[in-house]
Amino acid sequence: MILAAGRGERMRPLTDHCPKPLLKVQGQPLLAWHVRALAAGGFTDLMVNTAWLGEQIEPALAPLAAQVGSRIRYSHEGRDFGGALETAGGIARALPELADVFWVVAGDVYAPQFVFSRRAFDQFAASSLLAHLYLVPNPAHNPGGDFGLDARSGRALNLAAGHPERRYTFSTIALYRREFFSGVPAGNPQGLKLALAPMLRQAIDRSQVSAEVYAGRWTDVGTPERLAELNPI
Repeated sequence: MILAAGRGERMRPLTDHCPKPLLKVQGQPLLAWHVRALAAGGFTDLMVNTAWLGEQIEPALAPLAAQVGSRIRYSHEGRDFGGALETAGGIARALPELADVFWVVAGDVYAPQFVFSRRAFDQFAASSLLAHLYLVPNPAHNPGGDFGLDARSGRALNLAAGHPERRYTFSTIALYRREFFSGVPAGNPQGLKLALAPMLRQAIDRSQVSAEVYAGRWTDVGTPERLAELNPI
């Protein structure tokens, strides 16, 4: 599942008439980088959620989907509920259309070296864990990080800000098991807006979440300045 429902307030005015996941990095929409990378890993059955200017996304991706052999389905949160349902709410909305184990990546991150590995997918599927997170070294805009990592066990950790052990930033790229979202009605028929972070922290406290550090290129394309850095003139 590729998350593409956000408004992109910090990217205005660029997102006043273009959804943020369609903004281009080095000639390709941000979403296209993920569609190509997933297809390269053998993952061609995709779900994309939409809200703000979502009607632009499906026709924009159709030619690429045909080119790489992907089947893309859509969860139109804007059409059905008037706006985005936040990360967990959006995933829960799409859950009936997702497999028992699935990738999730935000449509507004740029990670051109990330490999959606079948081996990583199969290893996670064979485990009893509910989620596996890919963490990155903290960028300048998030110096305190989000989660820690126990290098010996490979488990994600909830570390308080200022904790002496190192914290990393959650890249938004992760593997999940459907069971992770069992506390939300499948299909989220009421359109509940649900944040993902509290659910992750609860599962981490139960030792149900593993993690690893991804050291390749990664940018949260959250501001016009970060976009400009990726598209030098």
